[in-house]
Amino acid sequence: MADTHPPAGLGARRLALAVVEETLRVRRALDDVLAARAPAAALDARDLGLSRAIAVTGLRRLGTIRRALAERLEKPMRDPRVEALLVVGAAQILFLDVPDHAAVGTAVDLAREDPRLARAGGLVNAVLRRIAREREAILAEADADPFRDTPDWLAARWTAAYGEARAAAIARANRGEAALDLTVKADPEGWAERLGARLLPTGTLRIAARTPVPELPGYDEGAWWVQDAAAALPARLLAPRPGERIADLCAAPGGKTAQLATAGASVLAVDRSDKRLARLSENLARLGLAAETRAVDALALDEAELFDAVLLDAPCSSTGTLRRHPDVAWTKTAEDIVRLADLQQRLIDKAARLTKPGGRLVYCTCSLEPEEGEAQAAAFLTRHPGFVRDPLRPDEIGGAADLIDPQGDLRALPHLGLAPDAPGVDGFFAARFVRRA
Repeated sequence: MADTHPPAGLGARRLALAVVEETLRVRRALDDVLAARAPAAALDARDLGLSRAIAVTGLRRLGTIRRALAERLEKPMRDPRVEALLVVGAAQILFLDVPDHAAVGTAVDLAREDPRLARAGGLVNAVLRRIAREREAILAEADADPFRDTPDWLAARWTAAYGEARAAAIARANRGEAALDLTVKADPEGWAERLGARLLPTGTLRIAARTPVPELPGYDEGAWWVQDAAAALPARLLAPRPGERIADLCAAPGGKTAQLATAGASVLAVDRSDKRLARLSENLARLGLAAETRAVDALALDEAELFDAVLLDAPCSSTGTLRRHPDVAWTKTAEDIVRLADLQQRLIDKAARLTKPGGRLVYCTCSLEPEEGEAQAAAFLTRHPGFVRDPLRPDEIGGAADLIDPQGDLRALPHLGLAPDAPGVDGFFAARFVRRA
């Protein structure tokens, strides 16, 4: 009787193929695609982790992989599903600790089981075997080109905004994985010792081990939450005080809300998505923190209710998060930046109307694009003479003076860090304003 058991790990590759193909085809966030498809795949935790690693790596190094494929195909690739299958196979061969025979064999198996790919089995086998043979040359060529894994339109934007050297440093940083950073409610020194973590100057803990987050000490008791070191800065810059009434606009998933609540503020967390707000509430419950939540578009919030301080983490292109979300580079366009910049303008104007005289407003985005950062801050001050910029001080961000731009705003870049020997944060912009009394 023939063996009817599928090859080991085939389910993980099948899911990775579906996620890569759909992410590129419909320009949908990888994590959203994975969350929608994972239940039907019915994989155990190990295979699910492998599937995500393959998909994320394939998109993180998509430029390198596409160049390697193009140079080894006689004709341009026109079938996106075949391309996705080759991306999944090549990602394992070039960048993951997977035996070449397993990467090639499972790719051929996936081609054979899908009527739409069946005729491509021979091509998949030949191309992936050649990539395995020529791996060192492929990687050496890619390493010499810092922009190989950055879409041309983004590379051009970053070069114009930051100069070629810094743009290249950003692109190189985006090839690496993001660190696991945690924000703790209290006793950062004690938790750093318990978790074997690096305590950054701002109080963020950086974890070296790749233990699944729910298995780390302190997770079940709600001692900390996952939050990039740069993403933790805007709430610190707001300087929340006990008893203050603070609005956190576009608040989900809730890391900044948790920071504000931990400081003793009375927080209204606003988000237009019921689903995302439910996740925020779940996170707060695990942490033993409380905040008022309101599922409403921030633009529709009642302006009769003014706040001591307002934090606006505005929806943006997220180009500062490519280390965590490499799909952003391939699913967003220049047109998205224009559209989102218009939304940000309307949201920051709304935030201004919600801020009490004498109150504070922090605007931030996880974008590298000036239209979503520096230009927004400058235009805001032109439109609102009743507000003044409150420049940031190095001591507020752990002494990292190179993260403060000449105007006094925060500009974090992926290749920089909060300490000289701890590089790597999300690309982030934040500006602080005070409403004249």
